[in-house]
Amino acid sequence: MTANRRQHLSRHTAAARWRRGLATLAAVAMLAAASACGGEATSAASAGEPWGTNTVMPADFAKELAGAAGQDKPIVVCTAPAFLYRVAHIPGAVLHGPASDPSGLSSLTTWAQTLPRTTSLVIYCGCCPMRDCPNLRPAYAALKGLGFTRVRVLLLADSFRADWIERGYPIER
Repeated sequence: MTANRRQHLSRHTAAARWRRGLATLAAVAMLAAASACGGEATSAASAGEPWGTNTVMPADFAKELAGAAGQDKPIVVCTAPAFLYRVAHIPGAVLHGPASDPSGLSSLTTWAQTLPRTTSLVIYCGCCPMRDCPNLRPAYAALKGLGFTRVRVLLLADSFRADWIERGYPIER
């Protein structure tokens, strides 16, 4: 076999390996996307987020709210813009404005300073797909920065409408 032929086969083999690797990567990405689109957020998906595993899925949270009373009932904080809150929100949720806005974040922190640091808080937004949300991260960081030990994020992968309202969970208007 000539040197040119060996070099050609070597390049062909390397290219084939690269294509197989790319195909495997694409398959893994498609599986991950299909899982995310199904609204099934996982702890792996949250691992890179500041809240890590301090999360709750919509179905679990709806059950928790239905069964909780008194000290066991978490305070629900909506970090979305006011117009979305007015359209519909989780029953009993409080709003201080979007946490991406300095006045909304200031309102949230001023309000939160009056609460015991062991208060159970669940924050949500749902203005857009969670990966793009400008409000959850600053709200979570502010509450944790104030020393709250029981802060969870409601995992609304797509939006409040898609992941809460359209699934029939309770709302207030």
